[in-house]
Amino acid sequence: MRKALALSLLAVFLGGCASNPADRDISGTWINQSAIDAAAKGGPLREALQAYGPNLEWDVNTKASQARYSNGFEKIEGKVLGEQSGAWKIEIYGSAATELKRDGKQLQQVANDNEPGQLFDRATDAAPEGAPLGASFERALYSAYLGGSWKIVDGPGIGSTVQFQADGAVQGLPGADRYALCLAGDCASMSGGHDTVWLQLSGQGNPWIFTRNGKQMEIFQAVNGSQADEVPSFAPGNRQWTLEKQ
Repeated sequence: MRKALALSLLAVFLGGCASNPADRDISGTWINQSAIDAAAKGGPLREALQAYGPNLEWDVNTKASQARYSNGFEKIEGKVLGEQSGAWKIEIYGSAATELKRDGKQLQQVANDNEPGQLFDRATDAAPEGAPLGASFERALYSAYLGGSWKIVDGPGIGSTVQFQADGAVQGLPGADRYALCLAGDCASMSGGHDTVWLQLSGQGNPWIFTRNGKQMEIFQAVNGSQADEVPSFAPGNRQWTLEKQ
C-alpha cells in the first residue's frame, strides 16, 4: 500500500516537472489583443492603442535567446537572458531589462519604471513567413476594426461596397487599392491627435484623416498647414467619404 502510494506520488511529481517547462515557455508571436478588442468597439483607434499600449507585438525565441517587440513604430530587439521562478528576463539593447512571464494562456509583460504592465495573446492568424515584425498584430487589428463590408453612403462611388482586407488591400474604394492605419510614430505626431489612414493606388498615395463612430466612418482630406521646410502638420479638410458598416 505504502509502495503504491509512493509510486503514485512520484508519477505526479515527474508529470508536473515534465509539463511545467512547456507551460512557462514564452516562445512564439504574441499580440496586444486588449488593444484590438477596445478598437473593435468602433471608437477612435489611437485612444484604444494608447489605453492598452504602448507595445503591440512580441516575438520570442527562447532557444535562440532572441526577443523582439514592436510598438507600431519602432522595432526593438533584445536578448533572452534566462528564466527564473517563471519570469524570463529580456535585455533590451540600449535600455533597461524587461521581464516576461506566462499568465495562463497569456504573456505578461511585467511593469517597470519605463512601461506599464501589459498582457498579450498568441497570434492565431500569424503573418506570412518573412513579414515584418508587427504584421501579425496589424492583420488582427485590420480584421477586427475594419473587417466586413462597408457601403459608401456619401462621396465618390456612392452605393458601392468597400472591403478592407487583413493584408492591407482595399476593394471598392475609388482611387485606392491599398491602405495602412497609422498606429504610432511620425504619422501620429503629425496628425494633431486625429486618426489617419494611408490610401494608395499603384504605389502612389497620401494620408487621410478619418473618424470612427460605431458603424459609421468618415474620411477627410488631410490638409497640411506647415510650410514647405517645416514638419508636416495635418488637419481635417473636406470630407471625401462617409461609410457605413453593413
